[in-house]
Order: sequence, then C-alpha cells, then structure tokens
Amino acid sequence: MGKRDLRAYLTQHLLVGDGAMATQLYEQGVPIGVSYEELCLSNPQVIRNVHAAYYEAGARLIETNTFGANRDSLSRYGLESKVTRMNRAAVTIAREAVGDDAFVVGAMGSIIAGRVRNKQIEQYRDQFEEQATSLLHAGVDGILLETFLDVDELLLALDVIRPITQLPIIAQLATLEVGTTRDGHMLTSAFQLIKDAGADVIGLNCRLGPAEILRSFEATVCPNDVYLSAFPNAGRLGMADGTLSYKSSPEYFAESAVRLREQGVRLIGGCCGTTPEHTRAIAEKLAGVTPLPRVNPQAPIHSETITVPAVQQRLQPSIIDQVKHHPTIIVEFDPPKDLHTEDFLHGCCALHEAGANAVTLADNSLATVRMSNMALGAMMKRLGVEPLLHIACRDRNLIGQQSHLMGLHALGIDQVLVITGDPSRFGDLPGASSVYDVSSFDLIRMVKQLNQGFAFSGKQLKQNAQFIVGAAFNPHVRHLDAAVARLEKKVEAGADYIMTQPVYDAETIVHIYEATKHIHVPIFIGIMPLTSLRNAEFLHNEVPGIKLSTYALEQMKLFTGEAARQEGNRMAKELIDVTLQYFNGIYLITPFNYYQMTVELTQYIRQQEQVKAGYKQVSSS
Repeated sequence: MGKRDLRAYLTQHLLVGDGAMATQLYEQGVPIGVSYEELCLSNPQVIRNVHAAYYEAGARLIETNTFGANRDSLSRYGLESKVTRMNRAAVTIAREAVGDDAFVVGAMGSIIAGRVRNKQIEQYRDQFEEQATSLLHAGVDGILLETFLDVDELLLALDVIRPITQLPIIAQLATLEVGTTRDGHMLTSAFQLIKDAGADVIGLNCRLGPAEILRSFEATVCPNDVYLSAFPNAGRLGMADGTLSYKSSPEYFAESAVRLREQGVRLIGGCCGTTPEHTRAIAEKLAGVTPLPRVNPQAPIHSETITVPAVQQRLQPSIIDQVKHHPTIIVEFDPPKDLHTEDFLHGCCALHEAGANAVTLADNSLATVRMSNMALGAMMKRLGVEPLLHIACRDRNLIGQQSHLMGLHALGIDQVLVITGDPSRFGDLPGASSVYDVSSFDLIRMVKQLNQGFAFSGKQLKQNAQFIVGAAFNPHVRHLDAAVARLEKKVEAGADYIMTQPVYDAETIVHIYEATKHIHVPIFIGIMPLTSLRNAEFLHNEVPGIKLSTYALEQMKLFTGEAARQEGNRMAKELIDVTLQYFNGIYLITPFNYYQMTVELTQYIRQQEQVKAGYKQVSSS
C-alpha cells in the first residue's frame, strides 16, 4: 500500500491481520528455546515463507518478526548487540514477502513479557526507544505494541514512541482475566489511559480465546475516536493425544470475527495457535463487509466505581499498632520436624502467657522439612495465640503462593514475614526443586496487591485482604549502606515492618539505628540466646547471615550445660537493654526449641517495661 495511512484505511474498511509466527515456525521444525527473531539474520527465508503464507491467506496487516527483538530478551541468547540489525532485517523480509496492498507494522512486545516485575520499568525506556527507532528507520507503516500485561508498561512504551513518530500506533493489552489487567485496571479505564497516551488503535491480544476477548469488549466502555483491534488465541492451550495444542477451528474463528465486528472491532487477526487457515477463514467471512460503529454498553459491567469491600478490623491491635506505643515482642518458635504437636503448642501458650505479642513460625527454615506453619498457625489462633508466619519464595510457584495467602486470609492469619528462603540443595531433601518464581520484593508487592482487592492476575476480588507484611534485614554484611539501600527498596515495595538477623553485640545495634533511623517503619532487632560454645561456633562459622562478637565467643568458653544456657540468656538481656534504648521492637529467636529460654527473656522485657513505667509514674508525681 505504499505510503497510504493505516488510520485513513480503517475509517472505511475492516482489516484482517496475520496469525501466530511462533506456531508456524514450530510446525516447520524450529525448536523451542532458540531466538525466533534471530532467524531474520540466520534464516530469513523461513520467516519470509510464513509472512507469504499469511498474505496469501488474506492478511493485509503483516507484523514483523520482532516481538522479542529488544535488548532484554535478546540478552538471554547473547544477541543484545544485534537489536538494530535484527529489526531492520525483519522489516525488509516482511516487505519482500507481501504485496504493495499490505501494511507492514513493526511488532514490539512487552519487555516484562509475563514475568513478575523485578526492576523499575523506567529502566526499559531506552530499550523501547532503541527498538522503535530501528523499526521506524527501516520504513514500517506503523508500530504494533502487543501482549502487554501491565498498563503502566504500555503507557511507558507510548510515552517513548509517540513523540518520535506520527505513524499509527496499535496498542494491545493481554489480560489474564476477562475485563481486568494484571495490574488491576478495568479495561474501561485502561483503554482511556492508552488513548490519552497517543494510541490510534487499541485492543486485546493473546492469553484469551475469541469468546473471552468478545466478552471483554462487551463489558467495556471504549473511548470515542479510536479504532479497536482483536488478535485472540486459538482458544486455550491443552493436551490432546499427548501433545499440546489449541482447540479453536478456523470455522469457529471466522464466526467469532463476525461477532467482534459487531462490537466495532475493525482490525481482526490471530495470536498463539492460529495458522494461515484461521486467517483465510476470517478473510473469507469478512470479504465485502464494511465496519460497524462501536456501541458501548449502557453501563460498564466492570466499572472503576465498583468498590471492593473495606478491610475488616482486627480483633486486637497488630504488632505495628502496638510497637508505636510500647515494647513489642515477636518470638520465633520453629514448627516440629515430626507429627507431634503437643510440645510445640504448649510452648506457644507459655510464650503468649509470658507476654509475647506474636509467635512467629519459620517456613521450612534452612530448607529442612517441618510441619506446615499454616496448619499450626490455625491451631494457635484457636488457643488465643497470635501467629506470624514466614512465607518463603523457595517452595511455591505463583499459583501456590496466592492459594497459600488466600488460605491464610480465610483463617484470619494476617501477619506475615516474606523471605527468600534457603536453597533446597542445602536442606534435608537436596533433590527438591527451588521454585523462586518471584523475589522477596516481588512477593511483598503482590501481597499488598491482595490488600487492594486484586489477585496476582489482576482479577478483582470480592474482599480485600488485610496482610501486614514484614521483610528481613541482615546487618552482618561488609557494606552496611548497600544492605540499607536494599532494605529501603523492600519498604518501597510495601514492607510494613522489618525483622533483623540475630545481633550479638551492642555496637551493631547502635550502627543499625544510625543507618536506619530515616526508615519510617518499625524495626525488630533479632536476639537469639546462645546455648553452648559449640552452638556459638556453629552460628559464627557456618550459618549465613549470623556473626558473633569476640566477647560472646569468649564468654561461652567459660560455661557448659545449663550454666551455658544461663550465660546465653544473661548476654541476651544485656543486648535487650541496649536495644530498648533505640527500638521498641524485639524479635526473640528460640534456639533448639528451648522455649523456656525465650519465655524468660520475654518476662524480663515485661519486667523492665513495668520498672520503667513505675519510674515515670514516681517522677511525674
């Protein structure tokens, strides 16, 4: 079509887009796990053949083979230096494969690409500009931004590209749920934001099949003066006869195209699982048919005015509420390694009666299998003991993490500590896999998303969660300023409080205070009493994140047996006294399930609190 304007064409015409590139390449024997974009350089003919097949089937909008041709994606294959060459070659190949009556648009995919965000998206700005500039200089008829799960990333791409071109921009979201983006936007508001950012065509592609994309348009108030596009998958991916495949037939796809036209959609193509046969069926069905105007629903089914139910109030103050006013004690007490729970629950009750504000349960610490802290937390609640559960990134994928958190919410367990978790290979089942779908930063953000009433997928929930989320801090590092900078990012991600690794000298407590006094969330200083010289040497020399003072090591050489444990508690009390001069939060860690030791320390803190209160009362009188 030469220099004809895509926007002008869409005013009077329906336009059939192409289908899946990756599906066709896979069927031709290109293996999964290689860069399909790199084929533009090493095997351009195979790409040219796919473009030609879609053109011959009736597609008149052809996407360049550049979906993942950005620096971040190509770096996984060591190809990051070839961004410009690859994008320019892709445009040339597409032009050579089709006639002059086809539009060639430069395809740009999300850089996050379905992953949980692990960096600020502003860092992607240069990458979007680099790829877009390459495509524009190569002579595309427009830019296609596709498969963006998060509205803010798509807005960033538009913010970069709109100022550098007057060519049309097609902007397509991919949703995991009908009508809602992963980052919690209803499509009504998302489409308006995208239009305001400069998109000429707005639509949906990937993830969902024709029926669910149709439902999304039916439920959405679309902006005026903007064209709509739809590139559905060929249904849901499933297993059939031992192979993965998509179910939707070309005939079904053609009927769906008619329904999409009735919703005012003017650009219709296909995404994952679609083939030239799907494209041909659409083209034949829409031949000679003119576009229909968009008629929005009278009232949005999914509207920004829908309010998620308010968070229910806790029956008692949280540790965050309590630490603002007086010393607050969290005591860690590890779940049992066997099926016996009586001693554990007895210890929890003893800690509660001694004055602990919450008993915190590790999540298979040191990658050693223990009883589910979720089950034990529920039992503790029935006994009137407040649980605070660790959640490790190691053991659950995203599905399991959200399911676990939803279960905690149902049980009324809302105080959690998010940690990375020790690698599985160091535990008692070294053959187990470490999942690590997300980092602790990511999981903190996602827990806070549940508090806002949205699932990890972006689906709106019928109730807000009310999690209070903690993060871990290791002060025993060579560069404390770097550790504090990492801590600041955890607070920025949404951490409500901080729990430190155990500290064994007063000087470190003061250093922590000076380094973190600008951080406005409560910090609980970790104190774990020593039980013996062997215990002290093990912690100092073998356990990551723990460093003992010379004084502590020398003192433990003087005692054995019960006397060693008494000395361990005596030194812990000294550290408690120093801590309470700077912090209101104490995090006692029970060694070897000797809960009598942390009961004694809890009672000591409460006694000191009473002494201080009595002193203030006498002074005021």
